[in-house]
Amino acid sequence: MRRDRIRSRMNAALISDQREWLWQVYARHLGYGRPYALVDFPDHPNVGDSAIWLGELTILRAITGRDPAYVSTWHDFDRQAFLHACPEGPLLIHGGGNLGDLWSHHQNFRESLLLDLPDRTIVQLPQSIFFRDSSAALDFAALAKRHPDFTLYVRDHASLRFARSTLGLPAHLAPDSAMMLDLKRQAVASEPILALMRNDAERVEGAPDLPPGAKLVDWLEDDDEMPGGHDAASRERQAVARVNRGVALLSQAQHLLTDRLHGHILALLLDLPHDIRDNCYGKLSAYVASWQTGSTPAHRGV
Repeated sequence: MRRDRIRSRMNAALISDQREWLWQVYARHLGYGRPYALVDFPDHPNVGDSAIWLGELTILRAITGRDPAYVSTWHDFDRQAFLHACPEGPLLIHGGGNLGDLWSHHQNFRESLLLDLPDRTIVQLPQSIFFRDSSAALDFAALAKRHPDFTLYVRDHASLRFARSTLGLPAHLAPDSAMMLDLKRQAVASEPILALMRNDAERVEGAPDLPPGAKLVDWLEDDDEMPGGHDAASRERQAVARVNRGVALLSQAQHLLTDRLHGHILALLLDLPHDIRDNCYGKLSAYVASWQTGSTPAHRGV
């Protein structure tokens, strides 16, 4: 019990520090009443990306006192509609782990914005960076350097070094925006060990090495009752439904094992005991090392 209390106090302090950091970052670009657009809504079932979106909305509303003037996904952005709805103010690109060539549709969208909107402030909210192809990385860097008013935030020191040293971009460090969420467990834990492990392009090759009796799950499938719609309010309802689904899943766990960054982050927010393993390019250990969000060897990416 004493160990649990110490963990809880440490988690609360870490969360508070990261929220203060995020507040300072967002406040550099926005003030009360100022309009803004938020684009690249995560139109897919991955719970973590919806958690980021809701964290972004939480702090943006707190700072500006208003909703986004315009939202879109990567596939339904309409330049004229954006200019009409948001004739001034920054365009904010949703944060996450898709800056690179692993998730090319998001990267292509990001690059198209830099190319097509040279007269608008563009802010890339906190991302992890991973390029397999060095030429693709340099192409992105060239686009970013040509834009007269682009700010890049990254969420770990490894991405920061890559952005500054390899890409030559003046990037800045910031925590993941999902840290803004207030979450509570939804049920009494029924699984001694829940293993939330990736089943997508970021998974480590081979079958995961799990403790005996661990229940293996992932969170890449929406419920049948997912709200429809493409407007800002509908998109928010979809994100809320996905995060609620993820919290319900994690609430089953007495102890969580995960290779998903937002398995780790949501576990911190839920004060859920957990250990991490890395994804295919070290995203979790990079975040943990940058923000000291783990204290056991397993938290450092075994």
